[in-house]
Amino acid sequence: MKLYLIRHGETDYNKQKRNQGRIDIPLNEYGRELAVKTKAGLADIPFSLCLSSPLVRARETAELILAGRDVPMITDQRIIEVSFGEYEGRCWNPEAWDERMPRGFQCFFDEPGKYQAPADGESLEALKERTGDFLRDICHRKDYAEYTILVSTHGAALAGILANIKNLPVERFWGDGCSSNCGVTEVLVEDGIPKILSENVTYY
Repeated sequence: MKLYLIRHGETDYNKQKRNQGRIDIPLNEYGRELAVKTKAGLADIPFSLCLSSPLVRARETAELILAGRDVPMITDQRIIEVSFGEYEGRCWNPEAWDERMPRGFQCFFDEPGKYQAPADGESLEALKERTGDFLRDICHRKDYAEYTILVSTHGAALAGILANIKNLPVERFWGDGCSSNCGVTEVLVEDGIPKILSENVTYY
């Protein structure tokens, strides 16, 4: 089995440094351009299936990459983006910080082991657990053993998948950093064990 894990293309919220989480924000024009360029970069990959977050920005990215191909898409709630709860839609740009959000929120990026999710949000521990459940399930699907699968997801959700592959604690949740918009990570799965072949490759 081969997995090609991709973070969705750019959205206006990405550009503005706003928390998207579960808000269903579409790609912007540049985000669509990135997806189209990524389509060209992955043109020779014989995808059998696409597994996507149900949010439109992930689905649209996958649809643009797979345009013209007969590849089925299945949405999976386990790879939806982390929920920021009451912090969703709020800006974390240091130059335009939304004061309704505590400055400690910056731990989400800088010190993930200290991040405290709002009461109605999702912790990084919970995110890692559900993305790990997705990964284990897919890697042990015998009916997928010979498949090449496009997995279209989000920055934090993708980091959760990679943290599970690398066996990273939450304190090192981001590993080498958040994947770029339309960054592609290739994973080989043999005997149920995933191995990263390349990480965060861009085609633009």
